[in-house]
Amino acid sequence: MESSNAVFDSRRRIPVIGIVGGIGSGKSALAEWVASHANAALINADTLGHEALLSEPVKKQLGERFGREIFGADGQIVRAFLAAKVFGDTAIQVAARRDLEQIVHPEIGRRIAERVASAIEEDRYAVILDAAVLLEAGWRDLCDVVVFVDTSDAIRLSRVRERQGWDAAELRRREAS
Repeated sequence: MESSNAVFDSRRRIPVIGIVGGIGSGKSALAEWVASHANAALINADTLGHEALLSEPVKKQLGERFGREIFGADGQIVRAFLAAKVFGDTAIQVAARRDLEQIVHPEIGRRIAERVASAIEEDRYAVILDAAVLLEAGWRDLCDVVVFVDTSDAIRLSRVRERQGWDAAELRRREAS
């Protein structure tokens, strides 16, 4: 992450606004709306996380840490298999999640810095960084301001039920992680 910050800091000319909030809070919808109405570049850290999982160096490290069973027949990571290993509150899952973050977060941070540099070159007015784990991942220093989106638990549960098919227990399990 340090090298990505050096690139980012040397080229910074536009504000970066971080958007955080719980699962199903509407942070992504808000980020998309603001970006589309303000000539702002939208950076979605979840999307960058999915891209990072396609990176050969990241896949190699994850395979070494979690075993070949996280890969499908096509050689790509099966996110559901990886999720089963890292989402939960057992000591093993907590340690696995920490290891996953240490492998993936630096790659996502590098990609964020690249997208910010592109936004500067595209002459955007700002960058909207949609990143649920922005604070936990240490990306706060990339932002000029961080906005927290707060939504009632009932609305959030309704959204994740409809979108992902999760029940309340799954939402709580994911949030605890």
